[in-house]
Amino acid sequence: MDNIKSVLTRDELAVFTLRALYSQYGYSQYKMSKFEEYELYVKNKDFLVSDNVITFTDTDGRLLALKPDVTLSIIKNNKDNPCGLIKAQYNENVYRISGSTHSFGELMQVGLECIGAVGDREICEVLFLAAKSLDSISENNLLAISHLDIADGLMEYASVSAEGRRKILSALGQKNVSGMLEALSEEGIDLEKSNLIASLSEIYGAPSAVIPRLEKFRVNEKCSQAIDSLLRITDALTSMGVSKISIDFSLVGNMKYYNGITVKGFIEGVPQSVISGGQYDNLMRKMGRKSKAIGFAVYLDEIDRLPVGKALL
Repeated sequence: MDNIKSVLTRDELAVFTLRALYSQYGYSQYKMSKFEEYELYVKNKDFLVSDNVITFTDTDGRLLALKPDVTLSIIKNNKDNPCGLIKAQYNENVYRISGSTHSFGELMQVGLECIGAVGDREICEVLFLAAKSLDSISENNLLAISHLDIADGLMEYASVSAEGRRKILSALGQKNVSGMLEALSEEGIDLEKSNLIASLSEIYGAPSAVIPRLEKFRVNEKCSQAIDSLLRITDALTSMGVSKISIDFSLVGNMKYYNGITVKGFIEGVPQSVISGGQYDNLMRKMGRKSKAIGFAVYLDEIDRLPVGKALL
């Protein structure tokens, strides 16, 4: 085994290690075409890491794209089964702008998707595998988790407009308290509600420290259910041996596609997240599906930025 490791590149070793991990939990290998119709990505461009897509015209006149994403293809090419469960893993070349080179490249992406009757058990399993994926890359890592329904519930509580939500969530994503307060003021939200909503950006850290501070956000049913969900999930992860967890509400994502739990994974020595994902029931509805879904991707081009000798793979 050591001889095999010595001839594999970091990316190749990562692929084999993660495939073996996901297979242990029943995730089947999924293989797809390099090409999809461009329309699929145009309709869902905000879901992509980058909206820059390489296109070409096929011999039959259709505009095709070299796939910049795998999740959209998996949803498109699987039948909707809201009562069953599809557990798919992939290692696919995607074609997008690399975070390390800032130019188009053919990048290996590894990840998994759990689609169908997704509940707490499936969510915990996916987050557990995200944590184990980080551990396989570097021992110095952190799994950051958020629950979008808390911020969404607060927006409903204050009757914030669609444009106001965009501004407030953008400021929340930057932990910009003054920006949040300014946007709330523009919406005409009273000071008490504004201060409550803006304080969400200042709450982050270990679940044991964060969860008790969330009680003040139980302003409606959506917020209460989200807080209870976050408590159940973080407690379950802790019981499963996942200790390097942080709750961070700046992981706002795009609420047109994402809902519920979102997640990012970080390793020491790399400025950007190396894992990104979460629940995307809203994307499923947009694509005419009744199933629920959660998944994540591991960005191997970001791992390549890790200094030589720092990765444990």
